[in-house]
Amino acid sequence: MIALRLFALAAALLLAGLAPVAHAQAASDPAPLQFHDAAQEQRFHALVVELRCVMCQNQSLADSNAQIAVDLRREVLALMKEGRTDAEIKDYLVARYGEFVLYRPEVKSRTWLLWFGPFVVLVLGALAVAVAVRRRGGDTPVPVDDSQEW
Repeated sequence: MIALRLFALAAALLLAGLAPVAHAQAASDPAPLQFHDAAQEQRFHALVVELRCVMCQNQSLADSNAQIAVDLRREVLALMKEGRTDAEIKDYLVARYGEFVLYRPEVKSRTWLLWFGPFVVLVLGALAVAVAVRRRGGDTPVPVDDSQEW
């Protein structure tokens, strides 16, 4: 009985010691980004809203606190300071991380399923419902029973 309690205590201490390691923490951004002027800051914010955090996947680069998002924001600003256009920055990130990094990927032959797939599924579902309703509705009429009062 005592050995079981000691084992349970040791397991609890081990798990308590691992908890801080397993807990995901927001990345600390020690030095704020430095912009040349308000126009560059506005362009930066417009650009990082259009880019997806590759770790969080449901947040934009502007909204994410993951360390990779902090690093990518710094990289985007460095590319802007090099004189690259928004399209060149997006192309650079797509080359590194794939089309997934864009919230609005371009309509290309390889992204047709992404753009038009939901509409195809919706139309197929509507057709399936229509066929099922037609098969059920026209076969057996409901008998009229006048003997009951409502």
